[in-house]
This record gives sequence, C-alpha cells and structure tokens, in this order.
Amino acid sequence: MRCDGKKLKKVDPMYRIVPHIMVERHDSMNMITLNLPMEPMQRYIRSKAAEGITISHMALILAAYLRTLAEFPALNRFIGNRKVYAHKDITVSLVVLKANSMEDETMSKIRFEAEDTIFDVQKKILHYIDENRKYSTENSTDKMIDTLTRIPGILRVAVGFLKFLDKHGWLPKKIVELSPFHASLLITNLASIRTNHIYHHVYDFGTTSVSMALGNQREVPRRTASGEIVFDRCLPVGLVMDERIAQGSYLARAFHVFKRYIKNPALLEEPPKEIKIDE
Repeated sequence: MRCDGKKLKKVDPMYRIVPHIMVERHDSMNMITLNLPMEPMQRYIRSKAAEGITISHMALILAAYLRTLAEFPALNRFIGNRKVYAHKDITVSLVVLKANSMEDETMSKIRFEAEDTIFDVQKKILHYIDENRKYSTENSTDKMIDTLTRIPGILRVAVGFLKFLDKHGWLPKKIVELSPFHASLLITNLASIRTNHIYHHVYDFGTTSVSMALGNQREVPRRTASGEIVFDRCLPVGLVMDERIAQGSYLARAFHVFKRYIKNPALLEEPPKEIKIDE
C-alpha cells in the first residue's frame, strides 16, 4: 500500500484503461495557456495593503487553486504503476531562488489544507521562503540530493532503485516527504527572473500530475459585447496536466472555476463551505 495515496475505486472504466495505453506521464501531457487578468488581482492586493495586510500574487493563485481543488478533487489524483490514486494530502512544490543569487535555486514543497484561506496560504508561503532562502544553507531536499551525488558510482544505481520503489509504491515515507517530485502541484514563477511562461513538464518519477509556470505579464486582446477590441493586462500561466487523471471536460470546468476565483479573490477569505472527497 502506498504511503502517499489511496487507490480509487469509483473510477470511470475508460480511466482504468488509459494508464495502460499511455504508460508514462510525459506521454500523457496536455498543455494550455491560462491568461489570468491582472486588474482584479491588483485591485484586491491594493485593498488588502490599505488594511495593512500583505497578499502576494503567488498566494492569491495558490489559494484559488486550493479552493478549486476542494470542488474538483480529481485534480489531486496521480497515476502509480498504471493505477489511479488520490493524494492523501495537498502539497505544492515551489521553486525559489536563494538569497543574493539569480542562479542558485532550490525546490521543496509546502503542505496545505483544503480549508486554508488566502491568509493561511500567504503565511505558509512566507514561512517557506524564509526557510529556503537562507543563503549558504541547504534544505532537506538539497541535502538528500547532495548525499546521493557524493558517493562515487552510486548515483545511477540509486536513482534507478528509487524509481523501481516508486513505481511499486514502496518508496519510504521519509523520502516521499522530502521529494519535490511527489506533490499535488508544481509551480514556478519565471516572471521573478523576467522570463516568459513555459510549459513545465510533469516528471515521470513521482506523483505530480499538474504543473504551472507563471511568466511575464502581457496584453491579451478581448472583444467586448459591443464588438470593440480591448487589451487586458494578464499574467500568463503555462499549465500542463496528466490527462489520465480526469476527463478533459472535467479539467476545463475546474480551471473555469479557478479563473472565477482569480477574478474575485474575496471569496477566498473564508474556508470552503464544502470539500468534496475523491473515491
């Protein structure tokens, strides 16, 4: 039995077959760009700042994603050894630049709860960044990787063995807890290094089925009801999904709801009224 997921019983027959057709995660990637409107996010962030409350764009986006996941729990699924599982928790792998460096980065993960409000999310992100940006120090993930690479001739064998254990769900819980590849979501903010968004792959190793890469802001044309063309300032997000976790129509509805929360962040100030359980 996997320490990081529960095998699902109520899965559409098609989605029991699909993992046998598309065996690897890289073979199952669907990609799309989400253009998140900046104006409602900026307006909300300014209104909170006037109250003495700091809210970042990252906190807003993650809070919106958590709230969407509470309504669409299949977002928290993964495929392991051709079977469909639901994560037992909600973790987000986040890439962070270390202090005083534009090249040295680290990646580990933050644990969230489905009940978290936007204020809870902001607090957890700040704590995570403070811990991982300590210059000249390594987080637990860095130390584990460094240990593997220091032993001559063992790296290839060790990684192959870890992949074997992961495939069969035998990876020790301690390694799963440290691994940034075992998470509900991977997110990176490329705008922080003045780079356009990309479509960040989801790894074959691990359990991450969804990735988001935020890029430089840009203007996106939109036709109004009167037929006029206007340009909205947007934050583009490269979204990559493992299509084996749910139907395309389900994922489309989920990210429609996600954008609704982005446009009205005040909805994220209270815990969700209902959290749906994936079975």
